[in-house]
Amino acid sequence: MTRHALTPTAPGLTPTWILGDITVRRIDETELPAQTGPWLLPRATPEVVAGSPWLRPDFAGADHVIRLASHTFAIEAGGLRILVDTGIGNGKERANPAWHHLRTDYLARLEAAGFSPESVDLVILTHLHTDHVGGNTRSHEGSWIPTFPNARYLAGRTEWDYWASTELDGPRTQMFRDSIHPINDHGLLDLMDVPADGLEIAAGLTLVPAPGHTPGQVAVRLSSQDSTALITGDCIHHPVQLAEPAIHSCVDTDPAQAHATRRDLLAALAGTDTLLLGSHFPPPTAGIVRTDGASYRLHPVPAHLA
Repeated sequence: MTRHALTPTAPGLTPTWILGDITVRRIDETELPAQTGPWLLPRATPEVVAGSPWLRPDFAGADHVIRLASHTFAIEAGGLRILVDTGIGNGKERANPAWHHLRTDYLARLEAAGFSPESVDLVILTHLHTDHVGGNTRSHEGSWIPTFPNARYLAGRTEWDYWASTELDGPRTQMFRDSIHPINDHGLLDLMDVPADGLEIAAGLTLVPAPGHTPGQVAVRLSSQDSTALITGDCIHHPVQLAEPAIHSCVDTDPAQAHATRRDLLAALAGTDTLLLGSHFPPPTAGIVRTDGASYRLHPVPAHLA
């Protein structure tokens, strides 16, 4: 079955945030089905969501079920064109019915934002999960070839080493076969050693460790002039985890570590003007973290459409 994207903005209207000399654009792939939230974050029950009214209407529906989306971020920084994650991808064999043989206009949206596949210099893979790497490759004459042929694809060495030493099930083996191995076979994959204080890979763009969801996951810190931002990867899947940081994903490799990472991150962000950009947050996607009693909440910062 072919599933079509239900995206919140029309092609050619790209949600954009300006951070000093850095431009960040959200490239929509697809909304995720309503059942994704209860599956992914089972402790984010309607009762829990109802306890944080600020989550509605943007991040949860009237039924108090959380909303999630798949998108990536296209960044201009230091004269480079950088893509953070590549989404689910089109035409892939996937165990998840919502991702199986997906057909979206993601690449058209990327091009409309001024990022032709050939113009991308760097692709940052926050972690090696299916919905973050599937767009690494595209089908061509029966083979999977790199979607971004002139880019270096960057992943954490810790992340790579973990999966290389893990016995993979069938679906994950398929994902590596169609979305990871081809970029490695073409010599485009670079493994990064990311120290605790981060690794700057371009002017104003730093990879920072965010382990727990996977052992080698990274978040992406942006800094230019007096503006800062952080792209979450999956260390925060949804704003409900600001209200309840102990809520973890059903696919976290280490839920306790994921909680600790999230707790420390939110404590560091609260009260600052750092823009938090969620890799699965539905529109408005970005916001400022503020304390809310003993926990936190997100004050949305809408993008402008360019």
